[in-house]
Amino acid sequence: MKEGMQKISTRSDNCPRRVRTESKYNVGVQTFMGITENNLVEVHFEKEDLLERIVSPSNMNLAYKQVVSNGGKGGVDSMSTEELLPYLRLHKDELLSSLVEGSYRPNPVRRVEIPKDGGKKRVLGIPTVVDRLVQQSISQVLIPLYEQQFEDNSFGFRPRRGTHQALHKAVAYLNDGHVYCVNFDLEKFFDTVSHSTLINILSRAIKDSRVISLIHKYLNAGVVVTGKYESSTSGVPQGGPLSPLLSNIMLNEMDKELSRRGHLYVRYADDCLIFCKSHRAAERIQKSMTKFIEETLHLKVNQDKTVAGSVRGIKYLGYSFYRRKGEWRLTLHPTTEVKLRSRLREITSRSNGFGYSKRKEELRLYLRGWVAYYHLADMRSRLSRLDQWLRRRIRLCIWKSWKNPKTRIRNLIKCGVPSWQARRHGWNRGLWCIASSPDLNHAMSNEKLRLAGYTCLMDCYKMYRS
Repeated sequence: MKEGMQKISTRSDNCPRRVRTESKYNVGVQTFMGITENNLVEVHFEKEDLLERIVSPSNMNLAYKQVVSNGGKGGVDSMSTEELLPYLRLHKDELLSSLVEGSYRPNPVRRVEIPKDGGKKRVLGIPTVVDRLVQQSISQVLIPLYEQQFEDNSFGFRPRRGTHQALHKAVAYLNDGHVYCVNFDLEKFFDTVSHSTLINILSRAIKDSRVISLIHKYLNAGVVVTGKYESSTSGVPQGGPLSPLLSNIMLNEMDKELSRRGHLYVRYADDCLIFCKSHRAAERIQKSMTKFIEETLHLKVNQDKTVAGSVRGIKYLGYSFYRRKGEWRLTLHPTTEVKLRSRLREITSRSNGFGYSKRKEELRLYLRGWVAYYHLADMRSRLSRLDQWLRRRIRLCIWKSWKNPKTRIRNLIKCGVPSWQARRHGWNRGLWCIASSPDLNHAMSNEKLRLAGYTCLMDCYKMYRS
């Protein structure tokens, strides 16, 4: 590694020095050039040498940089990413030796819960930073290997692919006349993955048994919940660098089966839409694919949430589909707007302790990120109404911060409100009503709020749609 990072060397006095380069025979896969006395000789790694690639200096260095840049909370040992470098300076050789010899034992993950729609909780497993380093190094080597095997209609957790490509693909299928779909919901997918099934699938492509054993150790590492250890006999802990790849490897079996049957589909992680031209076909596909998923992949289909029918009203990746002038287009799903309003209420709450600058920054970051994701939706009129509601809440926050009536009267006069009207409003205690009054709208007009640094939805939306 560079100075200040761990230096891992696999070179002996009898081996030629190796430096990383790219092979035209293995695009995207790490290869090496052996430097001999007179020329360069390309060295190809066999699949049995995957562990050597994983622990190679260049791969571990890249993994270290990625883990540190990702940041995040510590695992069960409470080690932070800032403490990873000092740890590796002392224990680098011990770590690499244990990986090569097969004696390495991952720590259990720390389980945390984050809220989901409907008041439910999503379970995340946070590995230690050392385990994140090892997992990242494994995934960097396996991703190029499996990218050649993944189907084209899979868009989740893959290089140069994302939700927007999946949505464009779905709209293309709809405009081709496939206006019925099966929306599969896999019940607690990350918690129900069969270890034996996953290891069997991995063994087809990974011939290095040491790598299989290392991955198996991560699957069986267990979890710590409120300080108590619990074993893990199934599932892939969601939260580590390796879990997205393992989920794609598992669900690629479903993708291959759908392709084999000639079905049109779009999948992002465990969110899958299968398109067809009739309601009867959708019901038939739902029945047959449910049998495959449950009996072959040993996953559980949530029958209550799995839908087969018209695409109207379906929620997919936060969007919904509608038809305008004979063309299928994207719009916001109603629950997405509910979540947006809820978050904006939190930011513009009068009791959250935010000052002017903090509130502006929170709004700027959230609204720009939100619009960057949802700008594919047709929602001009909806955003215009949301902006009116948001500006009213902003005016309310400003009015509340002025506190006593004399300050309010003085500031209203400074903003151009006649003194007699300012005095009338200054003593008004109806906060929500005063926030929509013409005088307050004049004192804190849309343009003045914009110049003061408050971000609005329509400005962000126009920037992306122009």
